[in-house]
Amino acid sequence: MTNLFDIKGKVALITGSTHGLGMAMAKGLGQAGATIVVNGNSSQEKIDNAVAELKSEGINAVGYKFNVTEEQEVKAAVAKIESEVGPIDILINNAGIIKRIPLLDMEVSDFREVVDIDLVSPFIVSKHVAKGMIERKQGKIINICSMMSELGRNTVSAYAAAKGGLKMLTKNMATEWAKYNVQINGIGPGYFATEQTKPIRVDGHPFNDFIISRTPAAKWGDPSDLAGAAIFLSSKASDFVNGHILYVDGGILATIGKPSNEE
Repeated sequence: MTNLFDIKGKVALITGSTHGLGMAMAKGLGQAGATIVVNGNSSQEKIDNAVAELKSEGINAVGYKFNVTEEQEVKAAVAKIESEVGPIDILINNAGIIKRIPLLDMEVSDFREVVDIDLVSPFIVSKHVAKGMIERKQGKIINICSMMSELGRNTVSAYAAAKGGLKMLTKNMATEWAKYNVQINGIGPGYFATEQTKPIRVDGHPFNDFIISRTPAAKWGDPSDLAGAAIFLSSKASDFVNGHILYVDGGILATIGKPSNEE
């Protein structure tokens, strides 16, 4: 049974993985034995620091700086990774941004930027990585969706539009590529305890209180919970799972009424 979840020696490219949930998944897959390819675009320093952090935990990691929205950069980077590191067995499309702007105040350029990074870039990266996977007749692609793939919320219209589109892109990738033994699925994270959320994860903070009360599990997610989902969707255990979005949210999407932790 353990062999079903074995990803030792696999090469995993995780976009936007210098920090946050991308780093959490990188650590999870790396600790499970995968070689991690860190990606970022803001600075080489951030990539180098992320690789050093992973290596300090005994994880085999390398880093590549490229813009996931630029097809020629992606094409060149994928070729370089497969030449220098090895065939990409696992791709996690994690890079993304959010701009919290009311619809009436949002510039078209801002809307397009969010959609370009959150929706178009997974298409670009998957297109070039999948070619090798299809030739080898095996591969795993994981698109990082969101609860906003299912729900709307004030000020996140562009993000919700992109993540809703990414859910359907995931299903269509599976429709076209499943016959080549490539599994394409998504993960929809809930609210997680990361360095980015640390300032608001304090008793009495309105958003912290909202998350605790709104989540049936009555807590923020631990990044390791996301790593477990990523390992499942990266391993043989998910070989007949395709076009599925796995929501790791403590039960938020399961309820429309009063959460079970509220008496």
